[in-house]
Amino acid sequence: MCKVKYGRSYQKYPIFACMELIYAIDIAGTFVFAVSGVLTASEKKFDLFGAAIIALVTAVGGGTIRDLLIGSQPVGWMRDLNYLAAIGLAIPASFFFKKYILRLRRTMFLFDTIGIGLFTILGLQKTLAVGLSPVVAVMMGTTSAVFGGVVRDILCNEVPLIFRKEIYATACMAGAVLYLILKYFGLEYHVNICLTVLFIIVIRILAVKKSWSLPTIN
Repeated sequence: MCKVKYGRSYQKYPIFACMELIYAIDIAGTFVFAVSGVLTASEKKFDLFGAAIIALVTAVGGGTIRDLLIGSQPVGWMRDLNYLAAIGLAIPASFFFKKYILRLRRTMFLFDTIGIGLFTILGLQKTLAVGLSPVVAVMMGTTSAVFGGVVRDILCNEVPLIFRKEIYATACMAGAVLYLILKYFGLEYHVNICLTVLFIIVIRILAVKKSWSLPTIN
């Protein structure tokens, strides 16, 4: 066992969690989410301040809601300024390199998908660490991954993606449940987290490519 940095707080996790790779992906995911927020704001003709707010809520809104609900304060991004730095870099990058970023939509989609997978598991772990039930942990893991986008869409006067037919939050919930099942059967931590994140990524990609969707209420 070892202590891994989560923001500037420390939780006990197996040694694989000490790898800087997870933290780096977390920061990269924050950057990509912030870029998607700025692009959405740009489509709505928001000014620079408005775009910055949308970038912030998109990138850290889900984690903020989760931390407030589970009583973890101050919330994660307030204890680690690298998250704000990633968002701060995303804002000018989105404005100055917008046409190049739009050409990389597939790459951005991949990073976004990796991000929601990782955010789901990190949120689930953090909820379990404060002693809440696995059911709540699944909910909070999903909240971490998707509710930044919900807040973004509401502020931009759009119907949030998770309320439409596209499979998004469902993939996160399925991945979170898989993580708990594999954890119950004693699968090694680093194998579990890799399989779970990969599972979420595969479901999300297949859902988009094959137009999978949930039934609507008529």
